Amino acid sequence: MSRMNVNKRFPSVADLESRALPRLPKFVREYLTNGLGTGTGVRRNREALNDVELMPRYLVEADQPDMRCTLFGREYDAPFGVAPVGLSGLIWPNAESILAEAARAHNIPYTLSTVSNLTLEETRRLTGEMGWFQLYTPKDEEDRHDILRRCEEAGYDTLFVTVDVPYQTRREHDIRNGLSVPPQFDLKTLWQMATHPHWALRMLKTGVPQFANLIPYHGKITSRSKRKQIEAQVQFIKDRIGLHITREVFGDIREHWKGKLLVKGVLDPQEAVAYLDHGADGIVVSNHGGRQLDAAPGAATLLPHVRKAVGPDATVLVDSGVRSGLDIARMLALGADFVMMGRPFMYGVAALDRLGGDHVMNILKAELQSTMGQLGCRSVEELPSHLVNGIE
Repeated sequence: MSRMNVNKRFPSVADLESRALPRLPKFVREYLTNGLGTGTGVRRNREALNDVELMPRYLVEADQPDMRCTLFGREYDAPFGVAPVGLSGLIWPNAESILAEAARAHNIPYTLSTVSNLTLEETRRLTGEMGWFQLYTPKDEEDRHDILRRCEEAGYDTLFVTVDVPYQTRREHDIRNGLSVPPQFDLKTLWQMATHPHWALRMLKTGVPQFANLIPYHGKITSRSKRKQIEAQVQFIKDRIGLHITREVFGDIREHWKGKLLVKGVLDPQEAVAYLDHGADGIVVSNHGGRQLDAAPGAATLLPHVRKAVGPDATVLVDSGVRSGLDIARMLALGADFVMMGRPFMYGVAALDRLGGDHVMNILKAELQSTMGQLGCRSVEELPSHLVNGIE
């Protein structure tokens, strides 16, 4: 499929989503799209963004909107990046390498999840300086310090510490659908896989995904069975990863990480201030895409309050609910310096495989530039001045 045909058939992320979802087995599809509980958190993210109005102005000269931005001294071609998505390789085989290579080509960051299917070392080779790493914090200090050491030696300079997964969630749709890692091959899941050949054939070629970054930490496995190895990794995650990031734990991470350190999953404005006071270089305002607490407020709702609390000079990123270049503009207008997205990129690779990451990035850039042009906005720094009904 040529680039021209791709753009004609799939001019928006919504078009890619419509193509992607039927290609995925139900247990994968609902893991990707749903939140938990009644899905209120996912809807709240969308509704909060829909309510953000931007004021166009016409007595200006803004014929060539400039979407470039600088973050931590590095210039990016656009003010958005790829957020970490756990189990990316189960959602679509090779998703991580596809997105990592596309991000490097587009000069935007790609963030690898701790629970990825590609090692942090291999991902850094694919992304070059565009690679960031997201840490789910191990309880064991030695494991924690070793992951940080590996990140440093691999060349990462930016680390996300995710704080909004302090306890195991209960997602009813995953329970009903039989989602598990490794997959449980009962009649239900086998039927789902057999009736979705695009996904199944690629999975057959790549093999059952593993949590590649955790292999050194779950102990020696005597079994040669790949399934047993994956089961050991899953048990390791349940037993030894995930905890409240207290001041003590955060201080330990800060002590052992010399690069830029951002705290991901913050909603409380005063907690954002506290993390910055304890050494964070930035905050990522997020409710985890509505996947952790169904009663959590929307990221777009809290973003202006976080910005007001931390002040104009603090570095603030945001994710959750963003689906378009217009949404990126909305988040920047609300006070973010940079915007992260996960699901749109997964829809892209599930819809178009190798072409997907590049196409989504092109869509978002074109939409953002068009939005800025319509607003009469010359640079991303001007977007907050276009916000209607800004926070008092």
